[in-house]
Amino acid sequence: MSSIVPVLLLAVAGILVGGVVSLARQGASRFSIGLVAVLALLALAGGVLWLIPGDNT
Repeated sequence: MSSIVPVLLLAVAGILVGGVVSLARQGASRFSIGLVAVLALLALAGGVLWLIPGDNT
């Protein structure tokens, strides 16, 4: 299960980045673009940090 989580987080980040590009092309508000971009960065950071080896206690 734990090996699936970073893959899912990185997939969600990719989908959200696509959403940012789509929102920007459609002329959406800066707030909505920024919100989706922040969520994409959080998902990306979570996926990468999950892959870093550490103590499994």
